[in-house]
Amino acid sequence: MAALLRKARPVVSTMMWIPARGFAASVGTDVVKAAPDVKLQKARTWDEGVSSQFATTPLSDLFGGKKVVIFGLPGAFTGVCSAQHVPSYLKNAEKFKEKGVDSVVCVSVNDPYVVNGWAEKLQAKEAIEFYGDFDGRFHKSLELDLDLSAALLGHRSQRWSALVDDGKIKTLNVEKVPSEFKVSGAETILGQI
Repeated sequence: MAALLRKARPVVSTMMWIPARGFAASVGTDVVKAAPDVKLQKARTWDEGVSSQFATTPLSDLFGGKKVVIFGLPGAFTGVCSAQHVPSYLKNAEKFKEKGVDSVVCVSVNDPYVVNGWAEKLQAKEAIEFYGDFDGRFHKSLELDLDLSAALLGHRSQRWSALVDDGKIKTLNVEKVPSEFKVSGAETILGQI
């Protein structure tokens, strides 16, 4: 499977990692304007979903007037995502607060119930806000989507991280391939704040 994942789009290194193909997401992009009709689904149990009438979160609520560190990953319960990506943010949650970050957000192309189960298993829900991008529209609108059908995952997300201040991307880091974990971890973005 790792060999299949290595065949993903390349990334070119400059001061920060920027994808070889032009993503809609880049430094300066207003995330809310780039995806005006997209809403994410906060991680929750099925019963919480029912009681909230399956409420969704508009991007303006997530990013408006806030400094947010957000990271995206291919999927809940997958290897690098569970063993390295989320733990790096969990371990550094207090350091982000010290740097004035209002919230640390993880978004995955999964439904909010799977994301909730995963976040609970990782014991990370207190430090990180988890959201599902159940249909991948958020990642597609920013062109951070990736077809991992060859690995039996379907359409997913690149592995990436960003600092978003009042809706505008200040820093964006995208891995060369989703099986790598070199530029999208918490330590990298802490050094960019």
